[in-house]
Amino acid sequence: MAKVGIVMGSDSDMPIMAKAADVLEELGISYEMTIISAHREPDVFFEYAKGAEEKGFKVLIAGAGMAAHLPGMCAAIFPLPVIGIPMHTTSLGGRDSLYSIVQMPSGIPVATVAINGGANAALLAAKILATSDEALLEKLKKYGENLKKQVQAKDTKLQEQGYRAYLDEMKKQG
Repeated sequence: MAKVGIVMGSDSDMPIMAKAADVLEELGISYEMTIISAHREPDVFFEYAKGAEEKGFKVLIAGAGMAAHLPGMCAAIFPLPVIGIPMHTTSLGGRDSLYSIVQMPSGIPVATVAINGGANAALLAAKILATSDEALLEKLKKYGENLKKQVQAKDTKLQEQGYRAYLDEMKKQG
């Protein structure tokens, strides 16, 4: 049974939502991903949000751009935690999405990560689930240790090469 529901309003959100799925997979957390438009198919959305608890979801991750109603509407219906991911938009750079998600009315909270913050949404979902799952908590601790090692390896490389060579190599890679 999936513990996390990942829902997006459009397939244009997929590259960001995929980052959330990747992290959940790395941590061994089951999830279900779907595309539902709260505006274009409100009846389908309502059934999804209303049935999410019964499906066994413990957390929903909802990504949306522009008006970004999807996370807030999930939170209005689903009684457990909802994490909103504001999507970058071409018109306002995602600030519109961010404001739409964080400005929820009293009583309808939505945890919100950075614009395009798919990986952090998954990590927050994992931390919520880890409050009652010791094995998952250990995986999260190892994940954090791996991040620390990555930074230390980058610093070692910088110290060995000097910043000019390091920077030149970075430019070649991307």
